[in-house]
Parts: sequence; C-alpha cells; structure tokens
Amino acid sequence: MRRVNVLNISCYRFVELSDPHAVREALQARAVALELKGTVLLAHEGINLFLAGRAEQVRAFVAQLQEDRRFAGIAPKESWSATQPFKKMLVKVKGEIIRMNHPTVRPAEGRAPAVAAATVKRWLDQGHDDSGRPVVTLDTRNDFEVDAGSFEGAIDWRLTKFSEFPQALRAHQADLQGKTVVSFCTGGIRCEKAAILMRELGLDSVYQLEGGILKYFEEVGGAHYRGDCFVFDERRTLDAGLQVTAPATAAPAPARPPG
Repeated sequence: MRRVNVLNISCYRFVELSDPHAVREALQARAVALELKGTVLLAHEGINLFLAGRAEQVRAFVAQLQEDRRFAGIAPKESWSATQPFKKMLVKVKGEIIRMNHPTVRPAEGRAPAVAAATVKRWLDQGHDDSGRPVVTLDTRNDFEVDAGSFEGAIDWRLTKFSEFPQALRAHQADLQGKTVVSFCTGGIRCEKAAILMRELGLDSVYQLEGGILKYFEEVGGAHYRGDCFVFDERRTLDAGLQVTAPATAAPAPARPPG
C-alpha cells in the first residue's frame, strides 16, 4: 500500500491588495524554498491558492502567510495523496482571482452570508430551512465538474466557464424567487461571488456553502451528494472521504484553478 504523505491544501481570501506584484515575488520565493508545487493566483481582490508538498513545509508556508494581517484569517482545506499532484510552482497576478467579469461584485467589501455544512445537511434532511422556506442548491461550477458529481437535485445551468454565471442568473432568476438558495462550488470562491451577485439582483434568501464541497465532505461526509468532486490537479476527483478516485470520465480540464 502506497504511503499517503503529500499534503494538499486549497484556500482563498478576498482582501484588497494594493501591491499584488510585490506579494507575488515574496510568495514565489517562499514556495520554492519550501519545495512546494501548485498554483497561487493574486489580484487586487485577493488570493486563491492550491499547493501540495510535505506537511511540515505546507503548514510553514501557511503560518508565514497568516503573519501578514491581510491573510490572517485564511483557513486552508486539507486532503492527502500518495504523489505530488502538481508539476510545477506557479504564482501569477491576474485581473481577478476567479473571473466573473462583473466589477460591481467586490467580496473584499463584504461577504454574502455563509451557511455551515452541518446546517445545509439539516436543511436538506428536512426539506426546508429553519423558516420553512424550500431550499435549493445551486451548482456554480463548470459542466464537466458537475458531471463528476453534485448534490442531489442541484440546479445546473451547464456553465462552460464561471464568467457565464451572471447571464445565466438573469435568465433563471424568476425560478429562484421565494426559495432559500445555497450556492456551492469546490472550495467556496465561486459560490461566494455568485451569492453576492444574487443578492445584488434582489434575491433575499441566498447563502454560500461555507468552504464549498470540500469542507462539506470534511465536516459531514457525502450526505445528499452523489458522485465525486472534481479538483484542478492530477488527482482529478475526490470522494466524500477526500480520497482520490478513478479519473473523471468527463472532458479533461487543465490542472489549474478555474477562471
């Protein structure tokens, strides 16, 4: 049996960065010195990262990152693998850490309300939220990710990229009226922007799933979820126990965070 000794983390934080290029230089040097591989995206709106390496080195990187007050609240989601799922270490500055092409959505200025995994499970168990409103889950991921697995009955608008979400929302907004909407994605970043936009457009009972599917798996397992969770590295899919499964049968995707 192969030893599972590579720690994989994913996390993001929306925070105003006036100097993303300066941050890039520091993080690139630190990650290389710690022999980490993966992808870090930086923009004026924050940071989005996927890293893997030996546990003590990954956690040393996170500890140093948290010493910067801008990243003090960052909380990585962890999983393990037998091999390094990334080929190299990339730190890039982008226009957005997750591309939506909707400049009025600025999560650094205020998050949409988030709901914990245990609460989502309870709502799905009982079929309604604590006020008696019907609950729907809205998958904000790309179509090939949804095909690998999703929540039972989740709304799926067959997005091919996240920047299509605003147009899809406008086309289907009436279907969401009067319902409690829980938006979700892999790790939380897309569903956070999605929830802010939904509230901006007038939907009054919208939440993001805190930490996304990976945090849901970590905290409550696979209840109400069918299939696996696609991840943007060479592992491709994880089951509800955060273990690597067979490669997704859907169309292949680049080993990078979605944009």
